[in-house]
Amino acid sequence: MAASLRPFRTLLSLALGLAACADEPGSGAVPPPQTPASVQTQALPLAPAEADGCTPGELRQEPLQVLKGKATYYANSLRGSRTSTGERYDPKRLTAAHRSLPFGTRVRVTRTDLKTSPVVCVVINDRGPFGHKSYILDLSRRGADWLKMVRRGVVPVKVEVLTIGKR
Repeated sequence: MAASLRPFRTLLSLALGLAACADEPGSGAVPPPQTPASVQTQALPLAPAEADGCTPGELRQEPLQVLKGKATYYANSLRGSRTSTGERYDPKRLTAAHRSLPFGTRVRVTRTDLKTSPVVCVVINDRGPFGHKSYILDLSRRGADWLKMVRRGVVPVKVEVLTIGKR
């Protein structure tokens, strides 16, 4: 957002500088550019450099709810099986299972045990995981690949609810 205001700020600063010079006849000095308080924006938290399936807006969006726990991922043998929504599981899509979030809900998933903290945005289209209570999300293979969790199988995550589904 701040990057999109740069041309506006530059133009506004130039106009303010010229207006100040016009008020002072004979003065050739241009005052330093100033940004009015109405144009100043709050600094947004830094978004991750890369995130699969997330729009730039979703990377900056304040979550509606934050959940912490562990994520697992679907076995390759489930390819083509029906999910709770009736869709067929496709490991190349960014989908996930959650026990209670409405279908169609978009969530941002961040792996919390790595310094790089990879992020992926997925849509809830199934129910699960049904293992241990600390398991809060079952990711598709593409989501698991992005979070670099395939070797470990289970990793700690932060799940941020971005939009609530209508299904």
